[in-house]
Amino acid sequence: MKVATIRPGTVFIDAAGSTAQLHGVGIHRFGGLFYAWGEDKSAGATFTAVACYSSPDLVSWTFEGNALEAAHGDIGADRVVERPKVLRRPDGRFVLFLHVDTVGYTAARVGYAIADSPRGPFRYVGSERPLGNSSRDIGVFQEGGAGYLLSEDRDSGLHIYRLADDYLSVAELVATTLKDDGSHGYESPALVRHEGRYYLFGSDLTGWSTNDNKVATAFELAGPWSAWADIAPPGCATFDSQVSTVIQTDDAGDEFVYIGDRWRRDDLFASPAVWLPLQIRDGRAQLRWEDEWRPDMGH
Repeated sequence: MKVATIRPGTVFIDAAGSTAQLHGVGIHRFGGLFYAWGEDKSAGATFTAVACYSSPDLVSWTFEGNALEAAHGDIGADRVVERPKVLRRPDGRFVLFLHVDTVGYTAARVGYAIADSPRGPFRYVGSERPLGNSSRDIGVFQEGGAGYLLSEDRDSGLHIYRLADDYLSVAELVATTLKDDGSHGYESPALVRHEGRYYLFGSDLTGWSTNDNKVATAFELAGPWSAWADIAPPGCATFDSQVSTVIQTDDAGDEFVYIGDRWRRDDLFASPAVWLPLQIRDGRAQLRWEDEWRPDMGH
């Protein structure tokens, strides 16, 4: 079933009429299609699969199959696997990045898998604590052939790492950011660049409860990074959502979409999506509410 518009605060229904598992999602455009990799919450908090979907317009989604399924070890059915993100390496292969953990969140590792197609199947390679640091919520970024991992380490802050050439491990620490009061970093990170400036997004550490998500900016990935600012009206808890990623929809790089989740702890399978237009300009990022809207593809 196709839908004509995005309606924030509802679930997406895929082309087969099923509830799309676009939770904690990563989205990237390859070959004229947007691909999305989401947490399949059929089993609730523990791991079932990373589901892959495709769309020409971010509105109508087709299930492409499971990109990665539960197996054993890090990706066993008794483990937590979250925040699937994908980058395409310069050699054309695809790398899937994951937060892999125990149900008690004591492992705090980043996992890597590889495939020849964005649909998968991805072959799980292994995991690490990057440079020995804890790694929970993750994001990814790519520029000039170099890949970067964004990783929340509540002991030390939100880290930006440069990946090794094969994208299957971390090579070096580029920067670490903290809240303005220095207490800890932000989680659920996302990063984009616009008109020579980097915009780093994150969510405060409030568990399942939503909060006012923030953005910081810099002209170099290594910083210095600005103070953090709200991206939505203060006190609205980012329209009751948490950022998962931020994507660009047009070739000119002027149209952005905030991709967020409204987590339902007791019904993760049906947690609604909150996807909204995001204006990025002159060092500011502003999110606006729309009851119903359609992304501008820049055509």
